[in-house]
Amino acid sequence: MAIKVIITGATGMVGEGVLLECLEHPDVKKIQIVGRKHYDLDHPKLKQFIVPDFFGLNESEADLSGYNACFFCAGVSSVGMNEADYTRVTYDMTLHFARIIATLNPGMVLTYISGQATDSSEKGRVMWARVKGKTENALMQLPFKSVYNFRPGIIKSLPGQQNIKSIFKVVDFLYPVLHTLFPNYSGTLKDVATAMIKCVQIGYPKNILEVRDINSLANG
Repeated sequence: MAIKVIITGATGMVGEGVLLECLEHPDVKKIQIVGRKHYDLDHPKLKQFIVPDFFGLNESEADLSGYNACFFCAGVSSVGMNEADYTRVTYDMTLHFARIIATLNPGMVLTYISGQATDSSEKGRVMWARVKGKTENALMQLPFKSVYNFRPGIIKSLPGQQNIKSIFKVVDFLYPVLHTLFPNYSGTLKDVATAMIKCVQIGYPKNILEVRDINSLANG
């Protein structure tokens, strides 16, 4: 099937990797980046919609219509943030955006980049895990065709990525050892993106995909 996808977070590591893989995939025919900053790339498949504030978006946005998939990869680290601020960026902003695209695109499949050890109960002691769990749970209540919450762990980047922090360059260097030691806690961004595409094309029996699910779907 032809995939027309909205991608958020393309100027971050995960979003950029997903974008690059989508550009190479023959079944992905149209890509709309939505973000606060321009991504420095021209490609026949690619359009860019720059918005300074996701909270300013509404259901009149023509640039958000006509898609059957959304790969939501935007996110921030919780380091140095209190729960209220992290909730506004992670939960409130994501749900605001998701409600709009669900309304504008009946039958859309959403995949959301969450995190390993996310707390589905919303009651645990780790703040970021509670907020991510709350976000996952709320997204699954929206009128999408399907919602898949991805919980990647240790990730190896793709060749050609521009937006890689120093710590992830170290992870890339150590990845062969890390993956050998922790195969169910590590994977590549290529596999994450491939699994996202397959969720749109063929689906998956779980709404929450841990690392072993992501790797299995990507390579199955």
